[in-house]
Amino acid sequence: MKPVISGIQQIGVGIPNVYDAWKWYRQHFGINIPIFDEAAEAELMLPYTGGKPRSRHAVLALSPQGGGGMEIWQYTSRTPEPPKFEIALGDLGIYIAKVKSRNVQDTYQFLKSKNVKILGDISLNPAGEEHFFIQDPYKNIFEITPSSNWFGKDSFSTGGMYGAVIGVTDIDASRKLYSDILGYDTVVYDKEGQFDDLTCLNGGNETVRRVLLRHSKARKGAFSRMLGESELELVSVKTRSPKKIFENRLWGDLGFIHLCYDIRGIHELRAQCEAAGYPFTVDTSAVQEVFDMGEAAGHFSYIEDNDGTLIEFVEAHKLPILKKIGWYLNLRNRNPEKPLPNWMLKTLSLNKVKD
Repeated sequence: MKPVISGIQQIGVGIPNVYDAWKWYRQHFGINIPIFDEAAEAELMLPYTGGKPRSRHAVLALSPQGGGGMEIWQYTSRTPEPPKFEIALGDLGIYIAKVKSRNVQDTYQFLKSKNVKILGDISLNPAGEEHFFIQDPYKNIFEITPSSNWFGKDSFSTGGMYGAVIGVTDIDASRKLYSDILGYDTVVYDKEGQFDDLTCLNGGNETVRRVLLRHSKARKGAFSRMLGESELELVSVKTRSPKKIFENRLWGDLGFIHLCYDIRGIHELRAQCEAAGYPFTVDTSAVQEVFDMGEAAGHFSYIEDNDGTLIEFVEAHKLPILKKIGWYLNLRNRNPEKPLPNWMLKTLSLNKVKD
């Protein structure tokens, strides 16, 4: 069996208070469907947690309109640390999370009315598409970017996570992972220079090479319709030496901690990644048959890109569909490429948290 990548399941974000942050993301992005809400020890992430288990509290939440979710992640056994420096465009790691929008102008006006910190104005990227950047209360930067790919509809003009802006040292070398393994094989633009639409960002006046990647093939798998399309922008700064965003910090500290994909075929994916030079650095399938994630169960694994940015793979075996009546979906015996019916996925909205 070939491994199946269904889309971006979530982007992990380390924050100081899980419930305060989730409320902000609910009220401003519409990320309001909880998949799990769990306090536990991170026992298997020892390579990235200083060699010892760490207590944490995490909420995974989705938008009813589709797109990737957010894993809102808080250390409870230690105070999460901020970056040691002011992060700038091109620094190595996930610098910006992309949020999909039905109408960029409408989203701009809505967020402005909520007194969200908007970085600059609406501008055009090199593909001629409108976009803009905002900063949340925790200094995380989000890019509001247009999308025509939607799963459902509600009152928000935004859906879930649509991708990320990732700093790398060598874009061509990094595409061995991002294009060949993760499937982002379409180059929307590949430009080098100084860009007017980036001047609102710290380091946005530097000379950079930026490559926007999308996938030419539709995603397959159980959650592919809900997670939908996505894109990644790789940025390499040419006029300074970039720093690692998580240098001398732990996974789970403040900022974007990983980019996670929903997958099937974890053993086949492990072999593919190893052959390409990206061995699993964490792998629950190697230590137990099923990993219990509280209200969900399955396996997760991690690899590092060429610069140490963490990419997570999650193979879900059990998922809560309607927790109020104890309806949990067993995914282990399904055709790994077949999408779940829309009506079933839309029942997740019955778990929605309203403010």
